[in-house]
Amino acid sequence: MTTTDQPVDVLLSDGSTVQLRPISPDDAPDIVAMHGRFSERTRYLRYFSPYPRIPERDLIRFVTVDHHDREAYVVLAADRIVAVGRYERLGPQAPEAEVAFVVEDAHQGRGIGSVLMEHLADAARRNGIMSFVAEVLPANGTMLRVFADFGYQVQREYADGVVHLSFPIAPTEATLEVQRGREHRTEARSIARLLAPRGIAVYGASASGQGIGAAVLGHLRDGGFTGAVVPVHPNASTVAGLPAYTSGVDAGVPLDLAVVAVPPEAATAVVADAAAAGAHGLVVISAGFAEAGAEGAATQRALVRAAHAAGMRVVGPNCLGVANTDPAVRLNATLAPALPPAGRVGIFSQSGAFGVALLAEADRRGLGLSSFVSAGNRADVSGNDLLQYWQDDPGTDVIMLYLETFGNPRKFARLARRIGRSKPVVALASPARPVGLGDSTGPDTVAVAALFAQSGVIRVDTVPELLDVGVLLANQPLPAGGRVGVVGNSSALTGLAATACAGQGLTVVDGYPRDVGPSAGAAEFAAALAETAADDRVDALVVVFAPPLPGQRTEVDADVTAALPAALALGKPTVATFLVGRLPAGVPAYGGVEEAVRALARVHRYAEWLRRPPGVASELPRIDRIAGQAALRADTADPVPLLAAYGIDVVASTSVDSVDAAADAAVRLGFPVALKAAAPGLRHRLDLGAVRLDLPDESTVRRAYAELAAVFGADVLVQPMVPPGVACVVELMEDPAFGPVVGFGLGGVATELLGDRAWRAVPLTDRDAAELVDEPRAAPLLRGHRGAAPVDRAALADLLLRIGRLADEQPRVRSLTLNPVLARPDGISVLHAAVRVGGAAARPDTGPRRL
Repeated sequence: MTTTDQPVDVLLSDGSTVQLRPISPDDAPDIVAMHGRFSERTRYLRYFSPYPRIPERDLIRFVTVDHHDREAYVVLAADRIVAVGRYERLGPQAPEAEVAFVVEDAHQGRGIGSVLMEHLADAARRNGIMSFVAEVLPANGTMLRVFADFGYQVQREYADGVVHLSFPIAPTEATLEVQRGREHRTEARSIARLLAPRGIAVYGASASGQGIGAAVLGHLRDGGFTGAVVPVHPNASTVAGLPAYTSGVDAGVPLDLAVVAVPPEAATAVVADAAAAGAHGLVVISAGFAEAGAEGAATQRALVRAAHAAGMRVVGPNCLGVANTDPAVRLNATLAPALPPAGRVGIFSQSGAFGVALLAEADRRGLGLSSFVSAGNRADVSGNDLLQYWQDDPGTDVIMLYLETFGNPRKFARLARRIGRSKPVVALASPARPVGLGDSTGPDTVAVAALFAQSGVIRVDTVPELLDVGVLLANQPLPAGGRVGVVGNSSALTGLAATACAGQGLTVVDGYPRDVGPSAGAAEFAAALAETAADDRVDALVVVFAPPLPGQRTEVDADVTAALPAALALGKPTVATFLVGRLPAGVPAYGGVEEAVRALARVHRYAEWLRRPPGVASELPRIDRIAGQAALRADTADPVPLLAAYGIDVVASTSVDSVDAAADAAVRLGFPVALKAAAPGLRHRLDLGAVRLDLPDESTVRRAYAELAAVFGADVLVQPMVPPGVACVVELMEDPAFGPVVGFGLGGVATELLGDRAWRAVPLTDRDAAELVDEPRAAPLLRGHRGAAPVDRAALADLLLRIGRLADEQPRVRSLTLNPVLARPDGISVLHAAVRVGGAAARPDTGPRRL
């Protein structure tokens, strides 16, 4: 979608929403009305003259554009035009255009100018405009700052009382950083307004006390919410012991949030009432929207459109609600009667049922909650919005997510990479997803694993695992490495722990596990723990304790849990499985040894990710995006010129269908040559006899062609021989949930059968490419297995980066396979490529900001 196709909703700096769309001739009366609301100063700064009214000729020109050489966008707040921005090309086919915009006085300072600039620059680039020019009066400091703060290299000249600006509009790292910084601030601000309201209006709470509306109202009241709670009811004067009003406005108090529990058909009227009361957002508990079918989906779209038009964001519909345990707020606008204790863990759940389970389990384990959001149908507010909020939230140290779908997985990966450097992100992703990449591999889909692996997200598979990792992160420091000391009083349990460590990639230090014996008392246990914690070889402790037999120990010696605090004081993470007694606060307790070790291993892998330097987007020579687009415009998609545009050479190949043509092609290419059956799936099947190598002369070629044609058909490929190497496969696929993903593995029937492929989501960094090369189980063959010379892995990584760039820049490419790619110590050779082209796929998280 582009902004010239249909309207888009965008967030402003105060967290409110507005709509941006192309101007239309029908907008003429609204443009005149907006102009009439301008102050004299605003008119003068925009038009360099008083300009009290818009002449008819100017008005027609303002509202009539061709969306190519001339473009204009309007911004609407509450369905009223409050700003307009435009560019006009400086002559036919000129690479420059003049840009200008004006914002109504009441809406200045909300970031509308920067939003207009992003969308105008995007449209201009798509129409071949390379730079903008602008003329600004020196007194218009606000407008000058808009240009200066955008990250562009702006050139200024002062002449005739006007500042003349010119700047290229190609996106750069600086402009992207500015744009994403604004995105972060606006999205975080919009969530902050939802989680710390001054007052809440509740719609749909029955006077009888029955139903979900009444339940949420009771939880708000009984949870100690520090602001005003206002039931809105058409008839009752009191609901749940609170004064009720027929509309939110009548309450006469600030109402920042509306909790909606009315039937879907009544929701739009609630939006209007909440907007009139000044609400910033809606939490829609009601069901019956998109999850109920096409009619409900249409009602949901109308609800969100009405809310955005009024400047509000929407949580839900069909959600559990929102909560904030901050003592200054104490917000429980959920269907859960009780919240976990206040703490420093933020929880997001798309599913209401999972949300209930998460809150209950967190409460049982004493995991302290900072804030909670259940998104339900996720019609507007998503997990990405909460990531933006929690990144800077001083009350949140750990982020836990339950995700059923990824609305914008590329953005999720970008945010998680950034946020994970300061706050761990733990995610449980539902196995339910569109059929695509990894659809035959069961719940552990490779696309989900790839997305998380490159983002530093700690991925778990069940709700208990989510809490296992959460309690460890919330209470313990990160391990400095993967070396573990196991201490316990049961040889069976310590042995089980050691085995679990080995299975999870942790190293049990020599001299461990340490079994103090079943008769050891608290003093002996404490001494063993203290010695282990002080061991410089140990990065983390696994403590296991089995109850003694009756009469085996005195009461004084029985309380071995008292030995734990001294070990913790040395700052090494400790997980414990105690089959008797209650562990002291701060020690993560697990019901089984395997659960404890698995949680420790997941946190260790996250700590390892943190210690590795973050990847960067590599500068790649010999990239020609325009040539790549031209290659895709041909009648038949030929991968050779497409790959050449990205600096990838494919070994020459000639298709023949007769013995004479095969001989002629071999002479032309030069001996020795290879012959391959041309049918898809056979070109690299040496094991089936579909490939003949090192053919030294014409007679050998003729004989080989006859043998191949007799078995596999007349169509044969002729290629010059290249030096041998390790056969590899590179794939690019368009996954329905994650967009383009790049895969790498070694060639051969066995690796294909086992699905030995590593995957990463586009865009790729240098670190992603290096990890792709090293990740397949067969990767040791590339590093010199059994005395073989190591291949040029840097050349393979460079190839993967180029395929990633191609995937990013050519959305019409739906799949691409390089098979085989021969990797050698002196470089690589791509022997065959196949491409499938379709309509341009969506590339989320690119282009100007939008909801």
